[in-house]
Amino acid sequence: MKRFTTVLAAASLLFAVAACGGDDEAESGPVTLRYSWWGNADRAALMQKAIDLFQTKNPDIKITPSFQEFEAYWQKMATDTAGGNAPDVLQMDFAYLREYADRGVLYDLKKQQGSLGLDDLLEGLKGAGEVDGGQYGVPVGGNTWGYVYSPAAYAKAGVPEPKLGWTWNDYRSAMEKITRSTGGKMYGGGNYIGTYYNLEVQLRQEGKLLYTEDGKLGFDKPRLAKFFTEGKQLADADIVLPVDKGVQIKPKFALELDLIAGELGWDNFMARYAAATKTELKLGPVPSDNPAQLGQYLKPAMLLSVSARSKHPEQSAKLIDFMINDPEVGAIFGANRGLPATNAQRAAVQLEGPLATVAAYEESIKGQLEKAPPAPPKGAGTIEQAFIRISEELQYGRIGVDQAVDQFFTEAAETLES
Repeated sequence: MKRFTTVLAAASLLFAVAACGGDDEAESGPVTLRYSWWGNADRAALMQKAIDLFQTKNPDIKITPSFQEFEAYWQKMATDTAGGNAPDVLQMDFAYLREYADRGVLYDLKKQQGSLGLDDLLEGLKGAGEVDGGQYGVPVGGNTWGYVYSPAAYAKAGVPEPKLGWTWNDYRSAMEKITRSTGGKMYGGGNYIGTYYNLEVQLRQEGKLLYTEDGKLGFDKPRLAKFFTEGKQLADADIVLPVDKGVQIKPKFALELDLIAGELGWDNFMARYAAATKTELKLGPVPSDNPAQLGQYLKPAMLLSVSARSKHPEQSAKLIDFMINDPEVGAIFGANRGLPATNAQRAAVQLEGPLATVAAYEESIKGQLEKAPPAPPKGAGTIEQAFIRISEELQYGRIGVDQAVDQFFTEAAETLES
């Protein structure tokens, strides 16, 4: 029995030493990171090129990639994060950043400043991805609000083309003149109350925010009533594209079907519009009643985050650093993820056609671009959908301005409190 015990002890010691040796070998061997993003097969092919390049330069880090389309991606991410199985590095949408950060799902990248350089971010994107003092996401691309329009439609109606300094009254007047000059065959524009980003830009021109730092609405009922009234008057006067026509053509856009002369929206939409129509298009500034303040900022097209459960935050931060700073990565992706977020990658991208127009536009107003707003609160996507639905009901004439305002504030309060 004594001899058996001695043998067993020796065997146990040998096993322990072997086990320790295995751990040391695993620690000194390559680290494997799971990296997930949303996108299609085209983006996946570009991503694999970038990953291959990273692994060539960092042979001690291996990447296991995965991707889904946008909706499927977020469904999977909700399941994975709830089950504690989030990937090490994950693509993040600005609308979800605060929600995931507040849930403790994301790692504070300020702890990895030695592995992640953010100094070369475009001035307008510095600070984007911060929540309550922590860095929970890093932008890989960005775009800003703009006005895409047909110069031929403006010339035919005898209306001067948009330029810095034009006001919201100038914009409404231009739409009316174009609509009247065509007899309604082409409208001057869509009704801008259909998206709350137009409300946001007006608020920012007044020094206000759509959402405050603490996740509350940054405007009151009278301000929303003013905005809705502007759109209701345009609809009643038959100056803008009727809401039912706009709904009927979805998922296409009125501008690409030559139904309107211009549209306010994210500047990178210029590429989509230009590809769908033979009409020459230009990109102009957003109207503002405050010439010194356009109210614009670079919105992160997407961000990269690290899971709070990652066992390799340093290597994860190194991967993000590579994806946003390496010029070769910038050349690989071009504008697939939005115009690159860093100066080095923008300089490496060969932009042509509409994307060159977008880059020139952003360069022309970069002196007026402000810091990105706080990450929106949890439920912001639900609130945006409520805004769209309520503004449509208003344009149809099914509800009045006061009812629309009350309904929006009620639904927004319920969402923010849930």
